[in-house]
Amino acid sequence: MKNSLIQKYNIPGPRYTSYPTVPYWDNETFSKEKWIATFKQSFIESNSSEGISLYIHLPFCESLCTFCACHKHITKRHEVENPYITAVLKEWELYLNLVDETPIIKEIHLGGGTPTFFSSTELKRLLDGIFANAKKHPNYEFSFEGHPNNTTKEHLQTLYNLGFTRVSFGVQDYNPKVQEAIHRVQPFENVEKAHNWAREIGYTSISHDLIFGLPFQTKENVIYTINKTKELQPDRISFYSYAHVPWVKGVGQRGFNEDDLPKNEEKRELYEIGKKLFAQIGYVEIGMDHFALPSDSLYKATEQKTLHRNFMGYTANKTQLMIGLGMSAISDSWYGFAQNVKTVKEYEKMVDEGEIPVFKGHILSEEDLIVRKHILNIMCHFSTSWKDKSMQIDNIEKHLEKLDEMVSDGLLFIDKNGLNVPEKARPYVRNICMAFDKKLHEKQPQKKLFSMVI
Repeated sequence: MKNSLIQKYNIPGPRYTSYPTVPYWDNETFSKEKWIATFKQSFIESNSSEGISLYIHLPFCESLCTFCACHKHITKRHEVENPYITAVLKEWELYLNLVDETPIIKEIHLGGGTPTFFSSTELKRLLDGIFANAKKHPNYEFSFEGHPNNTTKEHLQTLYNLGFTRVSFGVQDYNPKVQEAIHRVQPFENVEKAHNWAREIGYTSISHDLIFGLPFQTKENVIYTINKTKELQPDRISFYSYAHVPWVKGVGQRGFNEDDLPKNEEKRELYEIGKKLFAQIGYVEIGMDHFALPSDSLYKATEQKTLHRNFMGYTANKTQLMIGLGMSAISDSWYGFAQNVKTVKEYEKMVDEGEIPVFKGHILSEEDLIVRKHILNIMCHFSTSWKDKSMQIDNIEKHLEKLDEMVSDGLLFIDKNGLNVPEKARPYVRNICMAFDKKLHEKQPQKKLFSMVI
């Protein structure tokens, strides 16, 4: 029965880090002026109460990992660090010029690319520059992505001294054949060393990112990787489904043959094995693809119904306003999205000329905002309600009709006021969200846009 459900529901679908999803943004009616207006509105509403978040995109990598679908710039030339950090600080200054209050920063995430491509000196210059005209929220949480092969003790100590207490290490898989196929060769000893440094320094939340569905990956590989992970006991584990989207990223995801990838039931079995092992060693499933120890803030946010999801993934801290700084970074004012230009050269040129480097985005309508809330509820809490008039959308019956088969298959409970997703149906949560995705149904894609949901 389980295999037939996988075949039935394993279709292309969004990961819903936003609604509307990026391919359905209305770029024709979007303008930079409209984005700035929503930014100002959101800053006024939220800065003095809950604070704001920053996502800072640090795009450089020394080599290309073939599993990666992020926007990055491959180079071994470290002289690119200084001008890029200078550009990010100029962009931050452009946003500061739009507001009268001092920003209160609740959350910072350094993503990439490879943030630890940058020297600890440049990272300190970046953070010192950010806080030259900003304050920390009393409940701030700062995090960064560390590459185990090049994260030094100095990186960890410098960022810890600046307020960082969370680090995420990209592990993926410990099998040498898999690592070679994805061009990410890193022995367990490298991860262990970086992980133990972080513990020794005082990091309170360490996450390991694992991926299932990689080329040549077998269930023995997954079991081995999780058993090695158990030795280090990270506070969180992300267990992502490999998103094979070569039509988006081109040659970067063509480093192996399509036949080398586990598919459908075989791929799903890798997840089920992982999920079972995580439970055995004390991790609790959080949202989609995430697991945490009960002592971690992500688990506590789940228990308190405060879990949030945005372009950074799941977070224990919700802020209405998230500013994305750097090449290709996406900002979210709650009322609108805006993405920066996607090349380092164009990004640096625009900010140097005093221009906020946004090139596309979407301003949400009243209906968009309601749908967004429903999808957030489903992704974070596995339930949503339309009992309140403010959560009702037109023709909701038509949306619910799309879920009839899932109800019949025992994957969903719906009554007149809302829906609930049972634990066994969590692998299908993206399918459930798709029923509410009005943009997707109004304009079905004519070409491949999304990875498979399972």
